[in-house]
Amino acid sequence: MTDIFDQELREQLVRARRAEQQAAAAGDEDGVQAFAGRVAELLRIADRHGIDLAPDAADELPDQDR
Repeated sequence: MTDIFDQELREQLVRARRAEQQAAAAGDEDGVQAFAGRVAELLRIADRHGIDLAPDAADELPDQDR
């Protein structure tokens, strides 16, 4: 896969994990479930394309994306 695809997938994963954490902190169980599903789907996509992503990787977005 291309580096751009890999990077985009990683960035989406970081955003989804962050949103899941924010939903949990806000007590939004529906949001937690939705974002947990998004994280799971991104991990499946990565696996299908041979991109190695740890389930709880501490990847960070570039400063401009925070």
